[in-house]
Formats: sequence, C-alpha cells, structure tokens
Amino acid sequence: MRFPFFKKKTKKQRYTVAFYNLENLFDPKRNSKILDKDYTPDGAKKWTVERYQRKLAKLAKTIVNIGEKDHPYPPALIGVAEAENNSVLTALLHTDPMDDLDYGFIHFDSPDERGIDTGLIYRKRFFKVLHSEPLVLLVDNPGGVRDTTRDILYVKGELNKELVHVFVNHWPSRRDGDVATEYKRVIAAKEIVLKIEQIRLEELDPNIIVMGDFNDDPSSKSLQDLKEGAALFNPMETLHIPDSQGSSVYGNKWNMFDQILISNSFFNYEKNTHSFDSAAIYDDKSLKEKKGKYKGSPYRTFVSDRYMGGYSDHFPVYAMFTFNS
Repeated sequence: MRFPFFKKKTKKQRYTVAFYNLENLFDPKRNSKILDKDYTPDGAKKWTVERYQRKLAKLAKTIVNIGEKDHPYPPALIGVAEAENNSVLTALLHTDPMDDLDYGFIHFDSPDERGIDTGLIYRKRFFKVLHSEPLVLLVDNPGGVRDTTRDILYVKGELNKELVHVFVNHWPSRRDGDVATEYKRVIAAKEIVLKIEQIRLEELDPNIIVMGDFNDDPSSKSLQDLKEGAALFNPMETLHIPDSQGSSVYGNKWNMFDQILISNSFFNYEKNTHSFDSAAIYDDKSLKEKKGKYKGSPYRTFVSDRYMGGYSDHFPVYAMFTFNS
C-alpha cells in the first residue's frame, strides 16, 4: 500500500526575466564620438556626478525588486536599453543593492549616434553565457542615408542548464512620426525572424526570448510580423489598455512599447525545463509621479531639460518562469 503523504513532490522554482529602459543612462564624461554633450556637467542637463550616482542607486533598487510581488528574489535576466557604455553598466552592478549579488552583463557599443545601447544583465549562478553578438540593423532614412540605430543584442546561454536564446532590442524611434518610421521597425522584426529561422534549422524546438523597447505596441504591424513570423507568444498584448495602462505615456496615451515575447516551447512542463507562468508591468508606486498632470505616469529623470530626479520614463516589464526539477 502506498501512502499519499509519502509521495515525492515535484520541486518548482520560479525565475524572473525582465526588461527595463533605463532612460539615458549616461556617465558625466564627454565622449566626442557620440552626441552626449547634454549629459555632462556643463551641458543642457547639468548632468553632474551626484545626479548620475543618484540615478544609478534608484535604478539598482528598482531592478532587484522587479516582480517582488510574484517572487521575492531578484531577476535572473534583465534586458536593458539606453545604456551608454560598459562603464555605466559596471557602475550600476556595483551600486547597492546589486553589488552583493552575482550579476554580470553583456554589452556591445552600437553605431547609434547618441551612443545608447542595449545590454543583458544576468545572475551568474543561474545563467551561463555561451555566445553573444550584436546583430547589425541596416535601415536607411527616406533620403537613402543610413539610420545609425541600435544593434540587436543576441545572447545564447544556459538558464539552469537549459539552452535559451535571448534577443534584446531597442528598435528605431517614432521621432519622425509613427507611420513614416514604421518600415524601420518592420525591418527589425524581419531580422529577428530570419535569425530564429536559422536557430530552428540547427536546434529542435529552441527556447526563444525576445525582449525590448520596440517603439511599437503589441498590435502594431512590426510586432504582429515578429509574433507570427517567428511563431512567438506575446503575453504583453493583454496588459495594454491605451486609456489607463502600459509601460510608458506619450500625449496622455499609454503605450506598451516594452514587451517580452517567448517561444511556445515554454508551455511544456517536462522535468528540467522552464515553463511560462505569468507576465506583468512593474509599476510600483515609487516609480510613479505622485501629483500634477503627470500623476500616475513613470517618474522620469528629466522632462525636457528640467531635472525631476526620477527613475525612467518607462516602467519595467517582466515574465515569470517556473523551473520544473
């Protein structure tokens, strides 16, 4: 006779995967090769060492708390956008409370004229990097001149010894109009689809995570092309409510530019695999404007050149995964 209370229970551990646009994380040093003059002590933003260190501390505190309501431990993977260089990411990881954790990062300088890049921060005890490279995004402006935008960061690694392919994105902006620039983001989506097709030729049912600030909502053509072309699931679609909920605000309209898409392989529950659990916007009250016409929107570092002392103009987003051991 077998007694049910002697039955061995399946052990499940949860892991957080997040994305955060850091909103112009520049160091105060002038770099003549990029357009960073505004972010220096003598520039338009009056970007001092004190302001820089204050922002680092706020970002670090936010990152380790992403998803805290669903899981008490800091994220295993965090994709980031708008980081100037290795120096700012090194400084971020050495800022309390991240300094006591085993975080590392991957970053490549991109051709972006402002020098703001993507990166992947990871906990070394959970994630092992096997390969990383920037995927060059070649898009031209209407006049035929290249738009020197951000590369797409591709990282292949093992999350708890399970192979995972991660793409971190910051797609071309809507600065010249969402319709006029749409083709650039459609090209970016195509580049990822082509890379995923290549991965699938080499690997059966690979685990794919595509995250970033896409400068498009889940319903936009670029994201629909990406989702359908690469057979991905987008849990952020149901989180976007234009009148009241998203990851950023522009002109009193909520956008859901920050998203995490995953492959259907994360819907299995086999031993030693990760399964998708849930997704959310991390919009803790500390990250929100407390009053005025911006009440409830992300508490920014700057509004134009006016220093606000906040965190970012985007809320982080995250997805929870369960490891079935």
